[in-house]
Amino acid sequence: MPFRLPAVFVSLALGLFALPAFAEDAWETIAPGGETSCALDTPYSFHARKADPEKLVVFFNGGGACWAGQTCDPAVEPTTYVPSAQMSHNDPRTHKGIFDLDNPANPVGDWSMVFVSYCTGDVHLGETDKTYTKPDGSETTIRHRGHVNAHAALTWVKENIGGAKQVLVAGSSAGAIAAPVYAGVVSKIYPDARVQQLGDGAGGYSSPEIGGLLANWGVIDILPDWLPLDTETVTSFNALYEGAAAAFPEISFAQYDAAHDGVQIGFQQALQGGTALHEQMIANRVALRDAIPGFVSFTAGGAEHTILRAPYLYSYSANGTSFVDWLGALVAGEKPETVDCAAGEDGCDSAPS
Repeated sequence: MPFRLPAVFVSLALGLFALPAFAEDAWETIAPGGETSCALDTPYSFHARKADPEKLVVFFNGGGACWAGQTCDPAVEPTTYVPSAQMSHNDPRTHKGIFDLDNPANPVGDWSMVFVSYCTGDVHLGETDKTYTKPDGSETTIRHRGHVNAHAALTWVKENIGGAKQVLVAGSSAGAIAAPVYAGVVSKIYPDARVQQLGDGAGGYSSPEIGGLLANWGVIDILPDWLPLDTETVTSFNALYEGAAAAFPEISFAQYDAAHDGVQIGFQQALQGGTALHEQMIANRVALRDAIPGFVSFTAGGAEHTILRAPYLYSYSANGTSFVDWLGALVAGEKPETVDCAAGEDGCDSAPS
């Protein structure tokens, strides 16, 4: 698959340093072992915080993707994926947004949480080892084990948080792509719970390369029976939403995106997709609304990538609607209005503050 690294691509290597110490630690770090692994064969771990046993957030972290020698080579800058679970990017204590547990405005601040770290370059869905030829002619083998890692975290959830009556399955960036699939898996774990899904920062993708990406990572071979996909026809990640919604009509599905998200535009360029991101985002949303009863979305202005881990979750609004209030209504079981920044006074140019 050809690859072109755009000059405007936003590096995902921010904050990739050793984890700091935390004086008051609400989080437990779990290393499940077994077949779990990060991309470069380093150990996998995820994080959990036990609070209200009846309310649970299962969050799939983002961190880019890799699918060729140049994108998978850990020495290439800017990097396009996060290769280790032991980096600060993969610890909820280094994030704000819904992980700001002391903020009284946090709609899920008192919920139990599982933070599914991401270090496999395969949108949490891969299950294969792949050898790529790097630009210098040498080779690197990547362990695309996102599916194994995610299921290890969900097994822990099933064994340790058994009484959840409401579950929010959310994900940012790459995690947003996987979130509808794992919302279905979670619905099987908690058949009597109200399950809600929220994808953050991946709603604009459209490319003829997407089906090939999923096949490259071994995704097609491990998808559940209720989610059949044809890689020849998949050109967006809408298929994951539509398949999950058809199999689990009781789940509510939602998305958040910024209209000019710089990271999504960068990946669109790398995948030879169009860069008119907002137009494609709206087209994807219209298709999802047609296919999924009750689907809602919030389209912000600006180019910031994702909101669930960001401090501006509490300050951003579009068309007079505060995102934190919109999120609060969503998790309260209401159906918030769909928000599109194009109808706002500043259009889609007003960025979060």
